[in-house]
Amino acid sequence: MSHVGVPRGTVRKRRSLALLTTGVLTIPVLAGCSSGGEETARGVPQDIAPAARETVADGSTANWAVDALPATFNAFQADADSATTRITGALLPTLFPMDRTGQPKLNPDYLESAKVIEREPRQVVLYKLNQQAVWSDGREIGAPDFVAQWRALRGKDSAFWTARNSGYERIEKIERGADDLQVRVTFSKPYADWRSLFSPLYPKEITGSPDAFNDGARTTLKTTAGPFVLKSMSKSEGTVTLARNPRWWGDKAKLDTLVFRAVAAKDRTQALSDGTVDIADIDAATADRITLARRDRGSNGQPLNHGPGSEITPAQALRSWAQAHGSDEDAAEIAQAAREKNRKAVVAYATEQKALRDFAVRKSLEPAYTQLALNGESGPLADDRVRRAVARALDRQELAQTVLGPLGLPAKPLGSHLALAGQPGYKDGSGALGEQNTKEAQALLADAGWTRGGAAEPPKDTKAGSEAEKKGGKDAEEDEDAETEKTEKTEKAEKTDKDGKKAEEDSTEDSADSAAERKKADQDSEDSAASRDEGLYIVGDDNKPGAPARATVGSASAVHVLAPARTAAAQGTVLLRQAGVLGEDGAVAATDKQPGGAAGAYAPVGTAAPAPAAAKGQLGKDGKTLTLRFVLPSGPGSQSLRSVGDKIAAMLEKIGVGTEITKVPDESYFKDHIASGAYDLALYSWPATAYPATDGRPIYAKPEPATDGSLLVEQNYTRVGTDHIDQLFDKAAAELDEKAARELMKQADARIWAAAGSIPLFQRPQLVAVDKKLANVGAFGFAAPRYQDIGFKNRQAAGSPADRKK
Repeated sequence: MSHVGVPRGTVRKRRSLALLTTGVLTIPVLAGCSSGGEETARGVPQDIAPAARETVADGSTANWAVDALPATFNAFQADADSATTRITGALLPTLFPMDRTGQPKLNPDYLESAKVIEREPRQVVLYKLNQQAVWSDGREIGAPDFVAQWRALRGKDSAFWTARNSGYERIEKIERGADDLQVRVTFSKPYADWRSLFSPLYPKEITGSPDAFNDGARTTLKTTAGPFVLKSMSKSEGTVTLARNPRWWGDKAKLDTLVFRAVAAKDRTQALSDGTVDIADIDAATADRITLARRDRGSNGQPLNHGPGSEITPAQALRSWAQAHGSDEDAAEIAQAAREKNRKAVVAYATEQKALRDFAVRKSLEPAYTQLALNGESGPLADDRVRRAVARALDRQELAQTVLGPLGLPAKPLGSHLALAGQPGYKDGSGALGEQNTKEAQALLADAGWTRGGAAEPPKDTKAGSEAEKKGGKDAEEDEDAETEKTEKTEKAEKTDKDGKKAEEDSTEDSADSAAERKKADQDSEDSAASRDEGLYIVGDDNKPGAPARATVGSASAVHVLAPARTAAAQGTVLLRQAGVLGEDGAVAATDKQPGGAAGAYAPVGTAAPAPAAAKGQLGKDGKTLTLRFVLPSGPGSQSLRSVGDKIAAMLEKIGVGTEITKVPDESYFKDHIASGAYDLALYSWPATAYPATDGRPIYAKPEPATDGSLLVEQNYTRVGTDHIDQLFDKAAAELDEKAARELMKQADARIWAAAGSIPLFQRPQLVAVDKKLANVGAFGFAAPRYQDIGFKNRQAAGSPADRKK
């Protein structure tokens, strides 16, 4: 399934995780608040049609679809992408690839062993290399390659154009061990994720000089050390061709050649049916067609009951025949042309369906998750109460069911930012925020000052969110007195109005107002429809864009008595202590303070919840409606994201929050909106990682102000973070005890949930169309492919798509 996300290489000086792009689109927890357990979390198994190597034929070619040709073969450059990762995986050493449970596992093709041999006074890791491991030019893989890569990536030489360096900057020195097959790495400070280093490992010829590093590996890799070598790249044909590595010392590759072919997501059904590709990530629509094609195998030539023309009834067919053969020549010509067009479409569809019978859909959950991002830099979402209200309005189970249920995959919401189900350390930490609860969400908004009728009120000289609570002493007391006086006056007016209302005098006036409102509503409906056609519409606002919502004067529902700041603070204190953020003395840790009020999941006890928006209208404050900019991708591969976005908008409408949905081209989704911060709500995906302490930190690090007044956000595009979260990541990165490091990550995840800047929704589905004769390839889940094991099941079946077509 295609999801739009952020491309790789958007930040420098970190080991940066890439958000997933179109054709491909990870990171537990408060005591007593968790809704799941580590021991019960199970991942979905991979689906690759496993077969023993002896049952797989030697020879032939397989064609694998990728989104586009790689911009570079250097995985450490800013424009490296998913194609770079896929192709270099077959060409270069990966010392610790992920296994099917999402854990790093030693690769015996390159290492005999690798372990920490000293902790004091410095951490020392000793690598013992496979004595058969050599580069494709015959030179042994050894310490010089490790040294060159460290010097290129440690960040001290700006001549090397690197996109990430996390971990390499912690290395103090690298030296030869007892012999040429041993590499001794000494760290200046402890580094728990040392297994993430030197993968992929490049030869010293590439990493030894800035010129070779910057330019030499962009379009070619002359020296490799994998089961395949790079044979050629053709931009005109859109292909990268790999051939067997004659110097490969491990299990011999089953395929003679492996071709990666650039095929856009929208063209993959055609590419599969005409034999251009054997393996392709697909969307749900293509998966359905393959399923139908295999179901129709025994139809004995009967017309298909799906596809072009299937919706034509017998009566419509008879009418069309009559028009085509009628006496009205003009009408007959039009009808004949339409019938011929439909006939050709039916024939083409049937031909495609016949070819698609040769494919199977292999499915699992992709090692990536989709989240709702809430931009906390400015606007209503700068108040953490509004963010928590939005989060608690979401029925995440329904959203997961929308995407995963129709595919037959487990539809369970994701409970962690830092691990996926099935990975060690996964535990549902969503209890730190709280379950879906409409009333609690409404109460949080009321506590933040968003009320029905607030859009019609004049602006007040107060700051948004919890900033007003920071006013102390006399100002705070005066504000409370004024609010109390206002409430008393309003209640008195309501009582008088209720007791002395003259129904007959108001009847005519109300009738006129009602008629005018109905007329205006009809016009607004037309305006709303027009705006949808233009790619923008507002959910939860029945008025024209920008117009204030009507206030109901004199209605009891227009009055909301907010809990005093002291009560709100007391409730927040309880929640913070639950999260472990407060000490026993009740003092808030300075590192956890953030704009927008105290962290916590619930509004103060006694806070009045606004009436349901569907019945009472949109919320507002200081003369403005509560409307959030919701940016979604418009590409054909992002339909599921848009469906999820529409459901989210409907859920928010129930609590009085409007959404201004803007659909933008996939190519500008990240650059012009996510990275620039021009959004309030957005959907995008992060890949899984075996190293959350390293890879998760730049995603959730507290933004720092730059000299020009802007924010340095690294990869934290929500702009929400705290010093305490950063410190937990730093501690985990330096903790060599794996169990202790996981506990630190659980604490960090709980605080990320409470901050409500990122709401994980579900793990993404992974659908892969594969020639049914191919083995050991498909939906890999967490695991890295073993390219040398991929092949056709027997010689009779072996053959490239071109051979099949002939």
